[in-house]
Amino acid sequence: MQFTLAELEAAADLVHRAHPATPQYAWPQLSAALGAEVWVKHENHGPTGAFKARGGITFIDWLTRTHPDCPGIITATRGNHGQSQARAATAAGLRAVVYVPQGNSPEKNAAMRAFGAELREHGTDFDTAREEAMRMAETEGLMPVPPFHRELVRGVASYGLEFFRAAPPLDVVYVPIGCGSGICGTIAARDALGLDTQIVGVVATGAPTAKLSFEAGRPVPSDAATTFADGLAVRVPVPEALAIYSRGAARIAAVSDDEIAQAARLYFTATHNVAEGAGAAALAAALQDAARIKGRRVGVILSGGNLDAGAFAQILRGDTPNPG
Repeated sequence: MQFTLAELEAAADLVHRAHPATPQYAWPQLSAALGAEVWVKHENHGPTGAFKARGGITFIDWLTRTHPDCPGIITATRGNHGQSQARAATAAGLRAVVYVPQGNSPEKNAAMRAFGAELREHGTDFDTAREEAMRMAETEGLMPVPPFHRELVRGVASYGLEFFRAAPPLDVVYVPIGCGSGICGTIAARDALGLDTQIVGVVATGAPTAKLSFEAGRPVPSDAATTFADGLAVRVPVPEALAIYSRGAARIAAVSDDEIAQAARLYFTATHNVAEGAGAAALAAALQDAARIKGRRVGVILSGGNLDAGAFAQILRGDTPNPG
């Protein structure tokens, strides 16, 4: 899956009609904490509070052009992808059925419903909900939206274009990995611009499938995905995504839930931004790598800020939320 710069710029033009470019800032207290010049890409400032909104715009545009008679979409999520798809589908006059696992974030569920999703609970984790959504697609006559698709990645890559063009040249960028659209979009933007920036993927230690797969050179499912960072809580890797980040990433780092919570606290005290678990993971990995990146110019993707109030209160008290 490769993109020309023209393809990515066309996607960015489309995205920006409904989603303004997000800012990137160099925060001095983060730089002091890491001993490096740290630039944050604030995807928590988008219209759904997460980067996924970009891919929803390009996917639904593709769907309405190529399948004009399709009545709607069906997909699965832990929250941000579902908000993205519901927002874009509803704006296009389409139905949006979204599956989530039981016990999913109440606040993300409420946000998806507010964007127009018909929400359904199934199973105990994302992968079980995803399997059910894909199974029900034909029964309901809806377009199944997988967690990874060329049009999703093309839209998501618009944040990479913004970041690489607006920030000074970056030596390394840390990107969280769930199903992989974020890191693959970042790789696509870097490659289309002809840059040599290193890209480091980040997983939770309790959801290591992307790291295991990267190191084995083949898909390696994990037995569980146990982390409060729900955007990282994936058991089964996406082969199409792995094919891209296995070539395009320098390595994959793993961070504990305690390290993620520490990074979320630092985001708030140093920048007064709220970062959900997956949103704080990139900074957690950079903190883990402080000795390695000292004196360099570093980018971190704050991929989302949709953290439940109860979990945020725990983090600010110095605790780590229990896995969802």
